Amino acid sequence: MPTNDPLLQPFQLKHLTLKNRLMTTSHEPAYTEDGMPKERYRLYHAARAKAGLAMTMTAGSALVSRDSPPAFGNILAYREEVVPWLRELVDSCHQYDCKVMIQLTHLGRRAHWNHSDWLPTLSASSIREPAHRAFPKAAEDWDLERIVADYALAAEHMQAAGLDGFELQCYGHLLDQFWSPATNWRDDDWGGELDNRLRLTYRVLDAIRARVGADFVIGLRLVMDEQMENGITREVGMEIGRRMAATGQVDFLNVIRGHIDTDAALADVIPVQGMPSAPQLDFAGEVRRELKMPVFHACKINDIATARHAITSGKLDMVGMVRAHIADPLIVQKLVEGREQDIRPCVGATYCLDRIYLAGEALCIHNPASGREATLPHQIESLSATPQKIVVVGAGPAGLEAARVAAERGHRVVLFEATPKAGGQVRLLSQSPRRREMIGIIDWRVEQCERAGVEFHFNTYAEADEILAQQPDVVIIATGGLANTDLLRDGNELVVSAHDIISGDVKPGREVLLYDDGADHAALQAAEIIADSGARLEFVTPDRQISAEIGGTNLVPYMRKLLPLEVRFTLCRRVLTAHREEGRIRVILGSDYGDFSSERVVDQVVVEHGTIPLDGVYFELKPLSSNLGAVDYEALIAGKAQHIDSNPGGKFKLFRIGDAVSSRNVHAAIYDALRLVKEL
Repeated sequence: MPTNDPLLQPFQLKHLTLKNRLMTTSHEPAYTEDGMPKERYRLYHAARAKAGLAMTMTAGSALVSRDSPPAFGNILAYREEVVPWLRELVDSCHQYDCKVMIQLTHLGRRAHWNHSDWLPTLSASSIREPAHRAFPKAAEDWDLERIVADYALAAEHMQAAGLDGFELQCYGHLLDQFWSPATNWRDDDWGGELDNRLRLTYRVLDAIRARVGADFVIGLRLVMDEQMENGITREVGMEIGRRMAATGQVDFLNVIRGHIDTDAALADVIPVQGMPSAPQLDFAGEVRRELKMPVFHACKINDIATARHAITSGKLDMVGMVRAHIADPLIVQKLVEGREQDIRPCVGATYCLDRIYLAGEALCIHNPASGREATLPHQIESLSATPQKIVVVGAGPAGLEAARVAAERGHRVVLFEATPKAGGQVRLLSQSPRRREMIGIIDWRVEQCERAGVEFHFNTYAEADEILAQQPDVVIIATGGLANTDLLRDGNELVVSAHDIISGDVKPGREVLLYDDGADHAALQAAEIIADSGARLEFVTPDRQISAEIGGTNLVPYMRKLLPLEVRFTLCRRVLTAHREEGRIRVILGSDYGDFSSERVVDQVVVEHGTIPLDGVYFELKPLSSNLGAVDYEALIAGKAQHIDSNPGGKFKLFRIGDAVSSRNVHAAIYDALRLVKEL
């Protein structure tokens, strides 16, 4: 056991001994039910605790007041019924010596009034937050007295639940909305000079300490440089830190730099793929050196080498790795076992965060077990029964996951891939420099398959006879799909696909119309390539917004690239026809919103319309299979084995997964594979 690893050394925080230097900072996966952290929430945190995490911080953020309505599945800390649910979560983690904390907050203006109790949002001043769009009232004295009491009651609930401590959220939320000159324009006792702007925080800390005592661990997750016009500067942020430390009521600082009132700003605080790793680590080290307080920090510290550097260089006391632990909850376990190379990488896709806003739950783009711990394993159990012969066709994310899981189950696995390398569409999209990290999805699975003994056959377009010659017990078709360009009423032969542009098979024209109704990354990746070439580009979509399947943080880098290149974005228009005309292409645009049309004359039409399943070999094999290709959906959803046997003469079971079924995304492809194959 590598006990000399700096990351595996203990840290003393007040009376708490944290057994190593790795933690997850507070984050909200939106797994609550009626505002309560029930089974799904508990299992999510317990999985990371069981693997050896020193401390897990729940809830980003738990709400202290009714006029702070949940914006992203928040825990309702003001309700007394939260206590037994949190106690169950705490007990589940404490059995593995994992400390548990939570984050308490009033969202202030970072919420919206039009749900829950329909109470007005409030802030220091009546300044709207662009991200959540509500116009807040300026808090009155009676509001602040009530909110101070709410904080104290919520803290009492946390102590009663057995938590080891909590932090107060002070970036983008109510407390620091009073700190910042950008959001506090008051001229009364709550505005103006710094101590006035800190007055609410002082009173909250006093009220909390009066309720929970001096020994309970309390920290601040605080912004120490907003990096915005009229915001908190580095100098003021350091002074706030000094004044908070001088109260004697704060035990640690969890350091943030930046602001979160727009999607673009949030993407800098929580960087996505293609953005620098650990961009604020040095700044956090400066805070620790100047203030001599225990310092925690999390900001795209995705790999163990960077985390280890943060400790050995003295920049941090505890390293926050949230997205990394969503991708692989077993990080600490693998470190202890000397298996650092087996850690599933976080690829920075930030599907987890964006999906909270798009669909109400955090999911990892390539670990579908995260958040589904009740039905899916993070570790694959070996079979005790007789191994089977599994043939997988296609080495994209779905096929590789199927092969990995089957091999780790102990089956004999043969994988056929038509191209020279594994990866499928992920290898294609990772050709864009900003999305290069995505290849980690493929590289990790190839390495895991090789260790588990998967037999690869590249440059092999597997026909039915070749598959049958393997005498398989199970055949899994994961052949993916081909770009679908058949969407116009007339002129489909004149268009090329976004995939053609991304792959480099087709060069951009001089004047290009790109039509996107797939609404995911492919169209925007193609747009970057086209615009970079110097072409004039119009991006057309039938939707009322650009790329609706991409969340706010992931849209930011695309817009930062495309807007300076003067790309024209046209909403609510549908391409109807294309005709060749004097060496160019005349395009007719219509709209779902009325019977009117317009024309464009361009050199090239590029379309993104998803993929068509490449399923020929599946249908050849289907009548020969024992299940005729059928899937028991109830068993699949419940995580149980497939037992359909509708063709007694069939010699093997047949399944297809991923885009070989229908055009979806990487997460869906890997989820298909894991929940099907884990029971084979």
